Amino acid sequence: MTTPRSAVRARRTARPWLLGFVLPVGLALGWELAVRLGLAQGRLMPPPSKILEAFWSLARTGELWVHVGATLGRVLAGFAFGALFGTLLGAFAGASERFRWIFDPTLQALRAVPSIAWVPLFLLWFGIFETSKIILIAVGVFFPVYLGVAGAIAGIDRKLLEVGRVFRLSPFATVRRVMLPAVLPEWIIAIRSGLGLGFMFVVAAELMGASEGLGYLLLDGQQMGRPDQILAAIIAFALLGKVCDGIVVAATAPLTAWQDLRRGRL
Repeated sequence: MTTPRSAVRARRTARPWLLGFVLPVGLALGWELAVRLGLAQGRLMPPPSKILEAFWSLARTGELWVHVGATLGRVLAGFAFGALFGTLLGAFAGASERFRWIFDPTLQALRAVPSIAWVPLFLLWFGIFETSKIILIAVGVFFPVYLGVAGAIAGIDRKLLEVGRVFRLSPFATVRRVMLPAVLPEWIIAIRSGLGLGFMFVVAAELMGASEGLGYLLLDGQQMGRPDQILAAIIAFALLGKVCDGIVVAATAPLTAWQDLRRGRL
């Protein structure tokens, strides 16, 4: 009996996912065993059983979902603004040398400013409510998207544009059929990088007077001396970020289906 191709393809797709669990599960089991055998104290670095207990306690009371919802809402709002402006300004910088000469040096200098350095300024400008938090996250998302789009457009092979001229494509057709396919893979990578930085910046944002959010949960765990709560919040961050990144990859996969790749996507 011949195995259907769809079943074989499904098994091949499942293998990388299963292999991805080997390292974290192995480390967790090793640390749990070390603590139970008395080889480590587990006071500052609790064993996985204690972390899962704290995680389950937060989830059972509903507190975890409140914090996850607050963090996710801020990240998505900041991501939307940062990705939009990063794409627009990156397109201008990649397509126009004059725009790049005027604006790029300033933007590159601002890119080097640490996220925490913006906190006191945004608190003064926008207050301690949601506006300052969303703008801070948008700043973190903006720079990788801007840099990725500008670099992708500036790096388009000149021969591709010459082929468009040979076929007498209109400017709109040149953008749609030549430039857009060349830029899309780099834009998707930039979007994913921006989303990852959005989750990093949200921690700094939630230190700005937040009363809910995973960043607040981290700070509360530090003040209460609860490393299990801190690690539970870190795990929640990791899972939430992975899910959001997976959604972005799945949503953008049809845009690059034309690529003949030898290796799978990261």
